[in-house]
Amino acid sequence: MENQHILNILFGSVSSILLGVVAFFIRQLHSDFKKMEKDITEVKTMALLIKTEFKNSYDLLSQRVEYLETRIKNLELLNLKNKRDEKG
Repeated sequence: MENQHILNILFGSVSSILLGVVAFFIRQLHSDFKKMEKDITEVKTMALLIKTEFKNSYDLLSQRVEYLETRIKNLELLNLKNKRDEKG
């Protein structure tokens, strides 16, 4: 009978320790998931910021190209007009 009590106490102690270890690792895992969620949010924010910056840069570059194309066209027309005036 006393051996049974000792076995019950020993089994209860071992199971309590094992449950404590499992709870510790679950808490650590939960903490890691929270940190990972925060990191993913930061990555999404940075990606959105980079995307916005590239879009603004692309729009500005497109405007510059359009301006230069218009200017070249005007210069070509002016050059063509000057050549006609020299011939005529």
